[in-house]
Amino acid sequence: MASMRDIKRRRDSIQSTGQITKAMKLVSTVKLQRAKGKAESTKPYSDLMYETVSNILSKSGNINHKYLVAGDSEKKAIITITGNRGLAGGYNSNIEKLILNGDFKKEDVDIVAIGTKGRDFLKRKGYNIAKDYSEVINEPIYADAKEICDALLERFAAGEIGEIYLAYTSFKNTVVHTPKLIKLLPVSADDLKSEDGGETKQDTTPMSYEPEEDEALDMIIPKYVCSLIYGALIESVASENGARMQAMDNATSNAEDLISKLSLQYNRARQGAITQEITEIIGGANATG
Repeated sequence: MASMRDIKRRRDSIQSTGQITKAMKLVSTVKLQRAKGKAESTKPYSDLMYETVSNILSKSGNINHKYLVAGDSEKKAIITITGNRGLAGGYNSNIEKLILNGDFKKEDVDIVAIGTKGRDFLKRKGYNIAKDYSEVINEPIYADAKEICDALLERFAAGEIGEIYLAYTSFKNTVVHTPKLIKLLPVSADDLKSEDGGETKQDTTPMSYEPEEDEALDMIIPKYVCSLIYGALIESVASENGARMQAMDNATSNAEDLISKLSLQYNRARQGAITQEITEIIGGANATG
C-alpha cells in the first residue's frame, strides 16, 4: 500500500496538472469564440463559390479546359491542414489517418503541409513534403490561401502534378468537427455532386458564356480553389480550438476525479496511522501499569 507521503505527492502533482488543463481550457474557449465567428462569416462565401462552380459545370456539358482535365502526371498534391500544437484529442491524428487510409501511392504524393504535427508525422511515414506552410495556421489570412493556390495552380498548369486534394477538419459546431478529404482539381460536376451527397438540385439549363468559356473559367476556378483553401484554414483553426477545449475539459474532469479518490485514500491512510498510534500508546500504558 502506498505511503501517506506518496499519496500526497501524487495528489499535489495531479492538482498542478489540473490547474494547467483548466487554464488551457479557458484559453481555448476564448480562441474558439473568435475562430468560430470567422468560420461562420467565411462559410457563406465558400458555399456560394462551391454552388456557383457546381451549377456552371452541370450546365456546360463537356468542356476541354486545363482545370477540368487531369494532367498526364501521376503526381498528386495533397494540402494537409493540421495544428502546430498537440493536446487536441484526435484532431491531428484524424487528418493523418485520412492520408494513410486514402487510395494514394506514397511515391506519387507531394504533401503541401500546413501544420507541423501533420508534416512531421507524414515525413516519418516516408511521404515527400513538397512545401511547408506551417506558420500560416497560426493566423490565416486570404493572402496565405492565394499564395498556396497560385503555387499549386502553376504546377498543375505546367503538368508537374495531375490532381490536387485538400485534407482538413470541417467545423460544424463546438463539439462536432469532421475530417474531410476533397478533390480540388481537376474539377468535375460528378465530384462536386459526390462531395455534397448529391443533395443539391442542379438546374440543367444550358450555360451561355460571356466572355468565352476558357476566359471565364480561367477567372472563376482559381477563385473557387482559393476560397475552399481559405475556408478550410479558418474552419480548421476553429475545429482545433474546439477539440483542444474538449480535451482539456475531459482532462480537468479526470484530474478532479483522481484528486477526489486520492484524498479519500489519503484520509483513510491517515486515519489508520492515527488508530495505530493510539493502539500502541494504550498497549504501552497497559504494559507499564
